[in-house]
Amino acid sequence: MASTNPELNITKNVRTIEWLKGEMVTAVGTLFKALARDSEEAMVNALAGLILSCYFLGKRLGLSFQKIDDAVEQRLQLPQMQQHEIEEWYGDVSSLENYWQERKPSEKNQL
Repeated sequence: MASTNPELNITKNVRTIEWLKGEMVTAVGTLFKALARDSEEAMVNALAGLILSCYFLGKRLGLSFQKIDDAVEQRLQLPQMQQHEIEEWYGDVSSLENYWQERKPSEKNQL
């Protein structure tokens, strides 16, 4: 049940933001440990946790999930991303763009 006291809601939101920031730091540490262990499952879980924390932090900061998705999509299309080393060396920007576009129709069908 939500509190009707605005000061309590602001305090709760600030605490949640700080907690999520800590979760992100923890996820990065967990990822580094997973890399050292060469554990694919642990790496996937750490990255998933980091991504989720980013979405939740954005929401607490007043951003919608869709707004974050739109920003990612727009950023992928920036000319500097096409010239980024990760694109030049491995084609990762193009791969992610393709993945992002392929997901769109299936997401709309699920709604």
